[in-house]
Amino acid sequence: MDKSINIQKLHDLKTKSRMGGGEERIKAQHAKGRLTARERIDLLLDKGSFREMDAFVQHRTNDFALDKQKFIGDSVVTGWGTIEGKLVYVFSQDFTVFGGSLGEVHAEKICKIMDLAMRNGAPIIGLNDSGGARIQEGVVSLAGYADIFLRNTLASGVIPQISAIMGPCAGGAVYSPALTDFIFMTRNTSYMFVTGPDVVKAVTHEDVTQEELGGASVHSEKSGVCHVAAENEADTLFLIRKLLSYLPQNNMEDPPFVETGDNPLRMDEALDSIIPDDANKPYDIKEVIRLIMDNGQFFEIHENYAANIVVGFARLGGHSVGIVANQPAVLAGVLDIDASEKAARFVRICDSFNIPIITFEDVPGFLPGTNQEHHGIIRSGAKLLYAYCEATVPKLTVVTRKAYGGAYCVMSSKHIRGDVNLAWPSAEIAVMGPDGAVNIIFRKELEKAEDPLKRKAELVAEYREKFASPYVAAERGYIDDVIEPKETRPRLINALEMLENKRDSNPPKKHGNIPL
Repeated sequence: MDKSINIQKLHDLKTKSRMGGGEERIKAQHAKGRLTARERIDLLLDKGSFREMDAFVQHRTNDFALDKQKFIGDSVVTGWGTIEGKLVYVFSQDFTVFGGSLGEVHAEKICKIMDLAMRNGAPIIGLNDSGGARIQEGVVSLAGYADIFLRNTLASGVIPQISAIMGPCAGGAVYSPALTDFIFMTRNTSYMFVTGPDVVKAVTHEDVTQEELGGASVHSEKSGVCHVAAENEADTLFLIRKLLSYLPQNNMEDPPFVETGDNPLRMDEALDSIIPDDANKPYDIKEVIRLIMDNGQFFEIHENYAANIVVGFARLGGHSVGIVANQPAVLAGVLDIDASEKAARFVRICDSFNIPIITFEDVPGFLPGTNQEHHGIIRSGAKLLYAYCEATVPKLTVVTRKAYGGAYCVMSSKHIRGDVNLAWPSAEIAVMGPDGAVNIIFRKELEKAEDPLKRKAELVAEYREKFASPYVAAERGYIDDVIEPKETRPRLINALEMLENKRDSNPPKKHGNIPL
C-alpha cells in the first residue's frame, strides 16, 4: 500500500476521533454553555503540551444495537501534558459521546492513565462530565467504576488528585471525585448527585431542580463536597492551574519554592491595631493573613462553607504553606461540626504533601447546644485533634486573641507537637473566658456583693491578668514567645527556614483509626 495512503488513513482516523460525537452534538454542548472534552484540555494544559493515549479505542458491546454506534476513542479523552512546565496526567470525559457515560473501555482508559500517574509520581486531573454508568453494558460498567475507585484510594496521599465537575455527574460518577483531594465545580452548568431529580421525586415526592439538588452553590456552601466554585469553565481550569502551583508533584517531594519578591523582613504596622480593644468585637482574620503572606495573596479552599474557620494556601518567604485560621467575624470563630471537619481534612492534605501548616488562633471554644451534640460534635472535634496530632510537617501557631478550653488544645498547641507557638500581647489563653470563669468561681461572692456588676468587672479584670494573659502560658513554655503583631511575618519566615529539615514520625502501624 502507498505510504501516503497509510498516512492519510491515520489523519482521517485522528480527525474523526477529535470530533467526538459529531458536529451536532458539539453544537449542543456549546449551546449549554459548556466546552468539549478537548477544548477543556487545551485550556488546562500548557499550549501544545498534550499527548493523547488510546485515541483509537472503541467499545466492545453489541447489545442494544451498540455495535452500530461506535465512536473512535469512546467517551473519554486521556493523556498527559504540562502545567507551568510540570508533568500532569489528565482524563476528560466527552459528553458528546453517549453522554460521557462510563463503560468498559472508558474505565480502562482512565485506569491506564492513573496507573501511569502513580508510577511516575505526577498529579492526576479528572475533568468529569458524565451521565453515570453506561446502562447498556450492565455490570461491566459498575466493575469499571470500582476499578477507578480502588486507584483513587491507593493514590490518596501519594499524588495530588484533582477533580473538576464540568457538567452533570450522577450515581457512581460522583464517588471518584469524592475520593480525590480537591473538587472544583462551575456555577450553573455542573451538578453532582447520587440520584437525580426524577428519582428523588419518585421516591420522596420532592420536586427539586438539578441546581437545587446538587449545583455548585449547594455543594460549595451547604454540603462542603465542593472545594472551589468558579463562575465559568475557563475560570475553573485557571484555578486548577493556580492550585497546582502550591503542591508538589508527589508525597516524596517538597512543595515548589517561588521567589515572590516580597521582603521577608517586611513588618506591617496595621497588624498592631487590628485586634479591637473589646475582646468580644469581631475582626476579619483574612485581613491578618493578607498582611502577613507574600504579596497579600491567599488561595482559599472551601471559602463559602463553614466560614467560621478559614483554610487555604499562600506563600511565606517563597515557601508554600497551608493556613488554618479561626474567623472571629463568623460565629465568633467558634468550632462546630462543619468547621472541625473542614479544617481536619485540610490539615491532612497539607501533611500528605509536605506543606507546612500555619495556624492563626482566635477561638472561644466549641459550639454548644443539642443540635451539635446530637450530630456528633465530639467526634468531629476529635477528627481535627487527630489530624493535628498526626501531622509531622512543620507546624507554626500564632494565638492572636482567644484560646479557650479544649479548643486551645486542638488548634495546634505545643502539647500536640506544635513546633513554634507564638502569641500576640492580646492573647487570652485559659480554660474558659474570664466572664464565664468568674460566674462559676465567684458565684456566691457575687450574690452577696452590694454592687454585683462593679465587683464582677473587678474580678474579671483580675482573672484576665492572672490566668488569661499569654505570659502565664509563656512561663510554662507552652508559648515560645510573645511578639508584637507587626513582627509576625519575619518571625514565621525565620521559623519556617529553621524547620526546613524537620524530621518527625509516628509509631509503626498499618494506619490509625481516625474517628470517622
